[in-house]
Amino acid sequence: MGPRFPHWLQSLYPFEPQRFDTGRGVMSYLDEGTGDEAVVMVHGNPTWSFFYRHLVLGLRGRIRCIAVDHLGCGLSEKPQDFNYTLAEHTANLRRLLDSLGLRRIHLIVHDWGGPIGLGATLANPGQLARVVILNTAAFADTRVPARIRLCRVPRLGEWLVRGLNGFAWPATWMAVSKRLPADVRRGYLYPYNNWSNRIATHRFVVDIPRDEGGPSDRALAEVQAKLSILRDRPVRILWGGDDFCFDRHYYNRWRVILPGAFADYLEGAGHYVLEDAREYCLREISAFLNLP
Repeated sequence: MGPRFPHWLQSLYPFEPQRFDTGRGVMSYLDEGTGDEAVVMVHGNPTWSFFYRHLVLGLRGRIRCIAVDHLGCGLSEKPQDFNYTLAEHTANLRRLLDSLGLRRIHLIVHDWGGPIGLGATLANPGQLARVVILNTAAFADTRVPARIRLCRVPRLGEWLVRGLNGFAWPATWMAVSKRLPADVRRGYLYPYNNWSNRIATHRFVVDIPRDEGGPSDRALAEVQAKLSILRDRPVRILWGGDDFCFDRHYYNRWRVILPGAFADYLEGAGHYVLEDAREYCLREISAFLNLP
């Protein structure tokens, strides 16, 4: 039995989450529909499976939909002694996927979900079919916006992100071009309501690879080295063109890495592209997955 939600959230997120014990904490995830072929949706920071709610509702009657909450995020447990590194998140997702006995996976990734989702699925590429890329990077790059660098400053950054919610809260208006309804803003912030519950939000920012040879730099390099596998897979890129972080520079890099991908650069949509261009994305993803 999943957690009980307040009524306002239940109307936006009408699901019964499942639970998976990683050995370091329990992950929450949505598993809607049936079959051994599934669309796996992997979120970034500071979102959670709530980001994919409309996709799950729109697709679950036609294909099994799995949307995870990384440890420390969403409705998953938020252990204070977990490492919260790229390699750890990737390993958690791989363990979950292995437990589900899936024959075929279609992957949708956004933000940190890019390196985590691709890292987990490219470890078993025979299982991976179609891939949808939404405003993310899975390769080394040195461009980090100043407002994100500020959140990485020792002590000050932790106080801003964990004490003032200075990452998740600003994202509810900085990551969109169209104003979110009040309850949707509350939905994004619901899991991140105190210092302890914002641990992953901060650790994700700290863990951004810096091309300095650290553990997450090495983990990202392993993912990047396997991206050529995607040239043999159908890939659809849907990119919010008004993203202040993953801007056209990152979009252009994907176009070089995956020149055969069918790509849309959506002017007027921000980082939360599934909010700003919801109907278009749902329609395009449904068509890409060849769903009835």
